[in-house]
Amino acid sequence: MSRKKIKLAYITNDSARKTTYKKRSKGLVKKVRELTTLCGIEGFTVMNSPDFGSQVEVWPSLKDARRLLSEFKKLPLSKQNKKMVNQESFLEQSLAKATEQLRKLRKENRQKELKEVIFESLSGKGILQSLNAMDLDEVDLLVKQNLTDIDNRVRVLTKASRS
Repeated sequence: MSRKKIKLAYITNDSARKTTYKKRSKGLVKKVRELTTLCGIEGFTVMNSPDFGSQVEVWPSLKDARRLLSEFKKLPLSKQNKKMVNQESFLEQSLAKATEQLRKLRKENRQKELKEVIFESLSGKGILQSLNAMDLDEVDLLVKQNLTDIDNRVRVLTKASRS
């Protein structure tokens, strides 16, 4: 059975908030434990909630967490920060990825538009006369690319038929 989507907001009911905290913290510890087992890595969690007692929850143990943290701090800064991201760098990476995807989609759309222009021109509509020099250059490049692709395909097929 699927869970319904919950609205992420502060839970005002104290008992409901405490119950949710306990369930979520157990789930987080379980995920870290499974991740360390499945991937053969070491990890730890530290959870502190002033609302639900001043006791800090550490998994697997405080001793192991301190050891791992000291090992991490002994690494050179370049290794510590290798794959570490903050909110700003994460957003920059996401923006760069989305921008690149947008550029690729625009290029694909442009090629589809030019192909449509070519097909309309071949069907007898005099659409090429209405294009500017830059558009005509792009149509020329697209036609040359298609001809090259056709020549390559013909070569491959004739080689395959001779074998």
